[in-house]
Amino acid sequence: MGDAKKGAKIFKTKCAQCHAVAAADGHKQGPNLHGLFGRMAGTADGYSYSSANKKSGIEWNDKALMKYLINPKKMIPGTKMVFAGLKKKGDRKDLIAYLKESTA
Repeated sequence: MGDAKKGAKIFKTKCAQCHAVAAADGHKQGPNLHGLFGRMAGTADGYSYSSANKKSGIEWNDKALMKYLINPKKMIPGTKMVFAGLKKKGDRKDLIAYLKESTA
């Protein structure tokens, strides 16, 4: 897969403003990502998701995240996530590698 160290840098610059990965950190503008892998979209306790996210039926795994991170609004029309996406496949792989380590 990707390089978790590179993924940590991507997370810090592109994601950390809205998301946390440590369970104790709670939600920010976006939901806390702790326990992300294997979780259904729109189900983190205590976060107010869009109905589009709750109804998406997506289970977060490598394949779903690779697609979602290209263009979140295309994969889940109506999502509240205001992120243009990561177009480079290597960047997505690196970010996913970091998320696997940091959200477990």
